[in-house]
Amino acid sequence: MTHEELTLDVNGTRRTGLFPPGARLLDALRRLGYTGTKEGCGEGECGACTVLVAGRPVNSCLVFAKQVAGKPIVTVEGVGTRYASGLHPFQQALIDAGGVQCGFCTPGIVVTGAHHLDSGGSTDDGEVRAALSGNLCRCTGYSKVLQAVRDAGAKR
Repeated sequence: MTHEELTLDVNGTRRTGLFPPGARLLDALRRLGYTGTKEGCGEGECGACTVLVAGRPVNSCLVFAKQVAGKPIVTVEGVGTRYASGLHPFQQALIDAGGVQCGFCTPGIVVTGAHHLDSGGSTDDGEVRAALSGNLCRCTGYSKVLQAVRDAGAKR
């Protein structure tokens, strides 16, 4: 099988690698060492693999790496990098509220919740639920996640 060289702009760093034709963004990211992005369902239903591409949340299991070459990509590892603590306020609020249990869905929730707040989204429960509707969690029951969005939103 012939591999092709692709350069991806991940968390502000240009990374080049050899990937098989049709490689999904999820697989390319993990091959490049960004293992925070998780594969849950592989069908775009659970949101565990959510990353930002050009400022928009996408399910990385549904996108070919080649489609996003040259576009800025932000993974869960890059969400908090602009903060002195290394954590986005939403990440800290999730910790403080106890909104993380098994952690498998957490990367997608972090990316989506932080994007919602950074985009000026409301902390109204209905709007937050709509923003996070693509992220499924079997453990938390969502109440602590919603509380974390409210808490982080109150601090901005």
